[in-house]
Amino acid sequence: MRHRRRLLTLSAAALAGLLLTSGTASAAPAEPAEAQRYVALGDSYASLGSLTKVYVDPATGCMRSKDNYPARVAEGMKPGTFVDATCAGAVTDGVLSPQLDAVTPETDLVTLTVGGNDIGFADIALRCGLLSVTNPLGTPCQDHYTEGGTDRLAKAIEDTAPKVDRVLAAIADRAPEAKVVVTGYLRILPPDNGCWPLMPISRGDVTYVNSVQDKLNGMIADRARAAGASFVDPSTTGGHDVCQAPSKRWVDGLLPLSNGTPIHPTAAGQAHVAELVRGAAG
Repeated sequence: MRHRRRLLTLSAAALAGLLLTSGTASAAPAEPAEAQRYVALGDSYASLGSLTKVYVDPATGCMRSKDNYPARVAEGMKPGTFVDATCAGAVTDGVLSPQLDAVTPETDLVTLTVGGNDIGFADIALRCGLLSVTNPLGTPCQDHYTEGGTDRLAKAIEDTAPKVDRVLAAIADRAPEAKVVVTGYLRILPPDNGCWPLMPISRGDVTYVNSVQDKLNGMIADRARAAGASFVDPSTTGGHDVCQAPSKRWVDGLLPLSNGTPIHPTAAGQAHVAELVRGAAG
């Protein structure tokens, strides 16, 4: 029951997974990455894939799926030592400790997915979902977060930038020769309209939420490049959001019809991210 309760909590928090961009470009097939020691760091968008393959690490209590993108990247490393330190719910401080302990001077590949929880995914999701109940066609979420003329989510993203900087600097300090690949977040919503109540975000708020997603991924990209790391954006292929048919989803819906954790990557979504990471790491 404890683990089931944690999954339900994740599904609520994941409504916050409302933060990704749209596009049309397809990734070319990538050659497998090769590394002697690969360490994966990050939050639930790195740690979770198929719901039926979720497990809890007995040493850390962290939830992961056996088919998450780090595991898929590791499959292509020959030879390679693989340490998956990702943890559902992680913020930047949680990456700095204890996840970063897995990064050693011998590490030559590090992947990182982090930042969404620092801006308050859970609170955003719950707030926007609740507000949509009484105003499914309007912009109650945008109105709430921009009340008084200041966009509080844009400010939260700005405040998260130096936190991402600290994580990247710490990785470089521990493994100065490592190739570091930072990922953005998979697209969750379609470009407009949405699919309320299947995904409880008001129709008028979809464009605003997508703009927040743009800012988040853009900030992460800027910080990665400033640190000399590679950045991959898995949100630039459209037609795989939560409003699509289950067979097309890269992020599952509130009702997980694609064997994903609610509002988290499906196995197909994690496979897409892995392909991009292998291409950047190779």
